[in-house]
Amino acid sequence: MDSVAFAEGKAVSFKESAVQGSSSGKSKTRDRPVRTASIATRIAVKNELRKTGDIVADTDDEDDEDWDSLGPTAPDVSEGSEDDTGPNPPGGPPRSNLDIWRERHHLTRRERKRVNLEKQHPQLSGLWLDLQKTKIITPVAGTQPPSITRKLKKFQLEGVDWMIKQEKSAYKGGLLGDEMGMGKTIQAVSLIMSDFPAKKPSLVLVPPVALMQWQNEILAYTDGKLKVHVHHGSKPHCKNMKQKDFMKFDVVIVSYNTLESMYRKQEKGWSRGEVIIKDRSPIHGINFHRLILDEAHSIKSRNSGVAKACFALKGTFKWCLSGTPVQNRIGEFFSLLRFLEVRPFADYFCEKCPCASVHWNMDEEYKCKQCGHASMEHASIFNQELLNPIVGDNVTLRNEAMDKLHLLTARVMLRRMKTDHTSSMELPPKEIVIHNEFFGEIERDFSGSIMTNTTREFDTYVSRGVMLNNYANIFGLIMQMRQVANHPDLLLKKHSDGGQNVLVCNICDEAAEDPIRSRCKHEFCRKCIKDYVAAAEGFGAEPDCPRCHLALSIDWEQPEIEQDEDIVKKTSIINRIKMEDWTSSTKIEMLVYDLYKLRSKKQTLKSIVFSQFTSMLQLIEWRLRRAGFTTVMLDGSMSPAQRQNSIDYFMSNPDCEVFLVSLKAGGVALNLTEASRVFIVDPWWNPAAEWQSADRCHRIGQKRPCVITRLCIEDSVESRMVLLQEKKAAMISGTINNDKVAMDRLSPEDLEFLFRGT
Repeated sequence: MDSVAFAEGKAVSFKESAVQGSSSGKSKTRDRPVRTASIATRIAVKNELRKTGDIVADTDDEDDEDWDSLGPTAPDVSEGSEDDTGPNPPGGPPRSNLDIWRERHHLTRRERKRVNLEKQHPQLSGLWLDLQKTKIITPVAGTQPPSITRKLKKFQLEGVDWMIKQEKSAYKGGLLGDEMGMGKTIQAVSLIMSDFPAKKPSLVLVPPVALMQWQNEILAYTDGKLKVHVHHGSKPHCKNMKQKDFMKFDVVIVSYNTLESMYRKQEKGWSRGEVIIKDRSPIHGINFHRLILDEAHSIKSRNSGVAKACFALKGTFKWCLSGTPVQNRIGEFFSLLRFLEVRPFADYFCEKCPCASVHWNMDEEYKCKQCGHASMEHASIFNQELLNPIVGDNVTLRNEAMDKLHLLTARVMLRRMKTDHTSSMELPPKEIVIHNEFFGEIERDFSGSIMTNTTREFDTYVSRGVMLNNYANIFGLIMQMRQVANHPDLLLKKHSDGGQNVLVCNICDEAAEDPIRSRCKHEFCRKCIKDYVAAAEGFGAEPDCPRCHLALSIDWEQPEIEQDEDIVKKTSIINRIKMEDWTSSTKIEMLVYDLYKLRSKKQTLKSIVFSQFTSMLQLIEWRLRRAGFTTVMLDGSMSPAQRQNSIDYFMSNPDCEVFLVSLKAGGVALNLTEASRVFIVDPWWNPAAEWQSADRCHRIGQKRPCVITRLCIEDSVESRMVLLQEKKAAMISGTINNDKVAMDRLSPEDLEFLFRGT
């Protein structure tokens, strides 16, 4: 689900909530009605059924329908009057409405399970009525915090007010879901300063690329009042820190990768010979004053090692910051609720006893460690009430579930859009353009042969009915077509020519960024393999290894694989090509032409160039430097300090015109307002990554109009990807069943379009 649609009401009508309307401070909106009356009636019916002994143990295999599929509102059990169910039988005793309702709406297996669940957990019976009674906090713009050196916008003051009030509520936190570039960081820092000094530190979790940026912004916003510690596992002094050492700071900043590594060593340990050694994680032993997850969608997969490490943290107040709280599926929202401990939606409930837990505590025999009952006897209210109806085919139940979701999000989430605050943000306009060109003659011949061969191979899989068994091959064919649209050398000069000591991703054929290894001993960029697995699952295929085609098995919690950066640099594609004989490509010359046009203007305009292929960035850098451009690069092989040095150089050096950024490493959490031009070199079928990239420069502090240019080769797979991207974005904006349209997944129809163009 697109988070924009999620927020604007195309899926959940936030504009009808008091939260969305709070920007003006004059909200008079109320929750949309949910079928709470019928729910209450059905509860009464179930109570009556219990009295008569009609609630029994699950002994049959009737249709597994949702509880809400009971159909029409059950009749009032206290009355025996006739209704549209028919008259009383002649000559017999009068039938109650309950008897008639029993006949027409027989309880299914799942419905009886829900009744038994509510018997063990009575608080669930009035769940939605209780939620409706919970007051929605309306933000009010307060005065400028004296401890913050930068003047806050009106909507930011409202955000800080809302966050302070949320911490005083039963939720003790929430989700700040403002669109990218609206200043979530300064609002979070203002919240930290609202009760400074605290007895315990606040913990901030960030992507690796944002470590130094958070530190610098905290110091700038507070004039150095806060003592900040950036904890990175590779630093020697960090490895020996104890709990008492962390308590000396006001704010501790940790990357998600470091936290996951610390938690894994605590829970699973690490090997020293035949001995397993477990290291206690000092961070997980502290009850922090406040927990803040920046780019909180990093924990969207609740079974990932990162998510588990975050769930295990302890804190008095908990916050999620994300401009894309839901990217693909509504199930991702559950992870955020679970971290925030929004009960009862974050809990798992036992159907056999009063056991309830926010953690899935099952032993090796799949029995609950708390109560001993089987895992199958535990249920999630979020799944029952929201997820299952939303992904189901019943439109009525889906709409009801969306209304219920609105009830929940209105009370735990605040989201504002740039379009609603353009004047107060003083944002310049943003324009998105597509620069299309055709291949040159030599490239066209080479690309044509690649396209013909890949399409022929794809057609063979289709005709034999073996697409599902060859998904790895199909994914590899798409990768080849994408690479040849950039430059033929990306295909012709693989890492097999050299660089034996460098881990190479077996999907993109680049030096692996944030490398991860499969059980069959093959390496991948973590993002590449996650995209591949997600796409395969969406297609309905069991993913196999793209290299050896064995069943793919990856331990997502394995230790981080470190590479020697000097060796990685030596294996640059530039060192594998005789550059004196090198020929540029249409795509690279398109970029050079656009950058030259910017130079012709009176002022110097800085640009960011995004690509998913590090080798492509290396070729671009070589070409631009010989064209007289000063450039700097950021990719996944750099340490946090090195990444920050690259950012600082670009931001502070007026002669540096172009920032070359790997989409895998720098597509999120960067604030690069010195640039006003963004070039996306290679499109992807998921538009979310491009939306994030575009907002690296179009954010508060930007003074120049921004132009986002997407470079596209016509009559190639790229032109089809752009069309597919637009199709997916339109479907997301217009559909209610957003979960059916997972943006990072490819359907069989999508694959046929990419290969055949039809």
